[in-house]
Amino acid sequence: MNKRFISALMIILTGVVFLTVGVLTAADIPDEIVINEKGYKQDKKGPVKFMHKEHYEDHKLTCTECHHVYKDGKNVWKQGDPVHKCGECHDPLKKDGKVVTLKNAFHKNCKTCHKELVKSGKSTKAPYKKCTKCHEKKS
Repeated sequence: MNKRFISALMIILTGVVFLTVGVLTAADIPDEIVINEKGYKQDKKGPVKFMHKEHYEDHKLTCTECHHVYKDGKNVWKQGDPVHKCGECHDPLKKDGKVVTLKNAFHKNCKTCHKELVKSGKSTKAPYKKCTKCHEKKS
């Protein structure tokens, strides 16, 4: 066979493999997640609808910007690892060493990112000031 034909075939097959992996990975991402953690003394705010797929696809967030498992100060979580509920490690009532409370974990991650986007001029719509921009009304 011609070397050019084999090279072209290899490039096409490699592309198909990458495309297939990308499609299968994206298919596992839920469109939205409702964050409605329990365990607070008093649940003052309603749940948050997090547009999961939008953040991944449109805003290009990597999975490890939210999902983590720290060992020796390094995030060792990788795509495909089990995703645990945040409340499994972040207690809603008390801080545990370097592990912040559940509310502070959400706020630090979400509000800090949104604030940076607005202050850098990359977004005018990323909410971070008013609770009702993210939290639904309590039912």
